[in-house]
Amino acid sequence: MPSASPQPPWVLAQRQVLGDAIRASREYANLTQEQVALRAGMERSGLARIELGQRSPTTDTLIRIAAAIGITVSELVRIKG
Repeated sequence: MPSASPQPPWVLAQRQVLGDAIRASREYANLTQEQVALRAGMERSGLARIELGQRSPTTDTLIRIAAAIGITVSELVRIKG
């Protein structure tokens, strides 16, 4: 089975912007990665990789992260990195 093609740089950059927005929202809410991960039903290391731009969250994961922080997905993605 062939491996997936590498993402273009602009996609990687936007992934990092999203990760930065998640981190900024989490910190603004005064929550730790552990607290958000627990509330979102995921591993802390998975959240850390998303915040670092190393992993793209699924739509469902993004919804759970936003809810765990106490904001909507639309509020989350409007934040500029």
